[in-house]
Amino acid sequence: MSGLNVSLGFMLAVVVLGAAGRLLSRQLILQSFSAEFLASFMLVACWMEVQTLMEVGQWAGGFGPDVAFTILFLTLVVHGMVSQGATGNPTVTAMNFFKRDSVVSSTLFGIAGQFLGALLARLLTSYYWSLELTDMHMIRNLMSQECSPALRSSVMQGVFTEGVCALTFHLLYINLQHHTALLRVPLVAAALTFLNFAANGYTSGFLNPSLAYTLTFNCPGFTMVEYMTVYWLGPLVGMVLAVFLCLGHIPRLFARNLLYSKKARVRVPKGKGIQDQAEAKKGQGEKKGD
Repeated sequence: MSGLNVSLGFMLAVVVLGAAGRLLSRQLILQSFSAEFLASFMLVACWMEVQTLMEVGQWAGGFGPDVAFTILFLTLVVHGMVSQGATGNPTVTAMNFFKRDSVVSSTLFGIAGQFLGALLARLLTSYYWSLELTDMHMIRNLMSQECSPALRSSVMQGVFTEGVCALTFHLLYINLQHHTALLRVPLVAAALTFLNFAANGYTSGFLNPSLAYTLTFNCPGFTMVEYMTVYWLGPLVGMVLAVFLCLGHIPRLFARNLLYSKKARVRVPKGKGIQDQAEAKKGQGEKKGD
């Protein structure tokens, strides 16, 4: 359990550092950049440590994958609560752009911040592993020199897996977007944890281009183009399809709703309609009498 305590301490330190950074960066002009930078930094650093628990913890720490997935869920809940207004996910940022909820400049700065935050998180976590504070981190440090890719299927299967998972996630995210954080954050965290578990044998279900770029793009076995096709194109297609299914069109591209009719149908209660007709007939009778 000492190795698990060290990992939890590291993730807690990352969250505290990210939360302090958000408090200090509220006065910055490029708030979209700084918010997404810190959100991505926290997410990637904690996810890399959770991935260590998944890959090494079973035979170096003495705990099973259920512990790792539980910690992943709790980490995503804490990340969602701390990173209010930011996600650390380029596809969610692009989704807000396609929905006309953000402008081009904030979208580009946000995505740039997400990738830079992910790179900084990888540098910090690699340095943390190099300290070899536990046996688990010593093994992880040796494994990082010759990492194995998270993509454990063909490119087409990977694109399909990431696309379907992204479609499912963004459908849920859009429908929960206007709910309170107490409901939205746990449900989104549960969905991400479940999708990661379901796609673990195929692509690991990252659903996040900056996260995937940091965790697996440097591993041998596939080319850069193949990685980009699976982990960038797949989630992007799934996100666009989710927006189209929810809204009936892509607001940034099409003004016309292609799926749903906007005609409002007003129903008149039957009782009221009959009463109005009787009063009208009565009025006509009075006019004839006159």
